[in-house]
Amino acid sequence: MYTDLSYITSRKEIGKDAVTFFQNMSMSNLEGQYQHLWVAPSNLKSSILKEIDNQINLAKQHQPARIRIKMNSFTDLDIIHKISEASMAGVKIEMIIRGICCLLPGLENATENITIRSIVGRYLEHSRIYCFGDEKDIKIYIASADCMTRNTEKRVEIGCPIQDEKLKNQILEYFTLLMSDNIKARELCSDGHYKQIISQEAPLNSQEECMHLAIQITQEIKKSEKGLFQHIIKSLRKGAYAP
Repeated sequence: MYTDLSYITSRKEIGKDAVTFFQNMSMSNLEGQYQHLWVAPSNLKSSILKEIDNQINLAKQHQPARIRIKMNSFTDLDIIHKISEASMAGVKIEMIIRGICCLLPGLENATENITIRSIVGRYLEHSRIYCFGDEKDIKIYIASADCMTRNTEKRVEIGCPIQDEKLKNQILEYFTLLMSDNIKARELCSDGHYKQIISQEAPLNSQEECMHLAIQITQEIKKSEKGLFQHIIKSLRKGAYAP
């Protein structure tokens, strides 16, 4: 079963870009210009490289710099080289890559600031998350694209910014939960092998935890709906909603 992230918004700037996108698709225009969305093959790859460069510049200025990325596969050489450059500059990089990964972490003087983990479990993790920056002024995008040349250069893919602070926090909490998995997660070593996570923390299966959280949230919503319904009925009986 696939799991993914979706976003419903009334932000006009996102809607305007979306309208432009569908207009371009209707006339097979792959070179459209967008102000907020990342769209492949137009500007998605260049935007990712630009955000990585921004973190490199912060690290060189001895400021907090961090990159967190979740995707299915990682094979785009240009982005691999740029991520390695960021590691050498001192940027802390955490990646969750379920499948193919052509970057080896932990190589001295090259990728030693990179941690890569894979989670394979009951659900097929399909969400792509791109986070740039530490806690202050962090930029978060959700996307349809992996960092693969077939996605960044040869397909139509979209990345969308998440600007609401509450939603940003939810995505960061989700990412932290995945990085805390010590049951299904495996860490990629510098020799190309994956090792089981050895942790002193309590056992944590991130997918099961997400399922339990979803059930808990649903139950809370049902309780609030029941409470709201009862409040409306009570008010009607008192004539509060009378014309």
